[in-house]
Amino acid sequence: MAANTELTVEQKLKALYKLQVIDSKIDKLRSVRGELPMEVADLEDELAGLETRSENLEAEVAQMEASISANKTKIMDAKANIKKYEKQLENVKNNREFDALNKEIEIAGLEVQAAEKRIKNLQFDIEQKKDGKSGILAELDGRKIDLSNKKGELDTIVEETNKEENDLLNLREKAVVGIEERLLKGYNGIRGNVKNGIGIAIIERDACGGCFSKIPPQRQADIRQRKKILVCEHCGRVLVDSLLAEEVSL
Repeated sequence: MAANTELTVEQKLKALYKLQVIDSKIDKLRSVRGELPMEVADLEDELAGLETRSENLEAEVAQMEASISANKTKIMDAKANIKKYEKQLENVKNNREFDALNKEIEIAGLEVQAAEKRIKNLQFDIEQKKDGKSGILAELDGRKIDLSNKKGELDTIVEETNKEENDLLNLREKAVVGIEERLLKGYNGIRGNVKNGIGIAIIERDACGGCFSKIPPQRQADIRQRKKILVCEHCGRVLVDSLLAEEVSL
């Protein structure tokens, strides 16, 4: 942005105050939206988190069901071995073979019991996971309704204020053209550090219109002369007299 060195101090102050008026109007329009944009963003984040939890539970259930299937296969294999060993018992030739086969049958039986226990535990865990997922899905439905309502409110407000805000933003683009980069940077810096967005404050009742600190009479007189750009010694805001403010129009 090219600095306009031909402007007088009074013109610079008026340009800055005009920008402040525009920004204050934009701030007021945006404040109508209140916390809605943040609430919408929070709900979207919450929905994403709930969906991730639901997907994780679904993946865990699938993994458990695969484990149940694997254990059922083990049971079938162990039972098949038991039948095989029992058949072999019919042809044993000595006690040693008899004892060995009975040991294999016992081991296979224990494998069946262990697999059946694992299946039972897995089935219980699956039911717990499914109940958890049902709760999450119910919560998701509620949050989706909340999000839809909040988005509807926000869209209505944005639609109502969009044209006016765009007009003000266009005015702002034109207003900053005549302001020195140094002054504009300082103004934006002040606005970014204060809650009320006031970077250019009017002297009202002998006090700064931004932080309400008292301004000494001599300093007020200097400000009314418009020979220098003076700031509030307490908050750093640029100060202008009320008459100058009245002379500025959009």
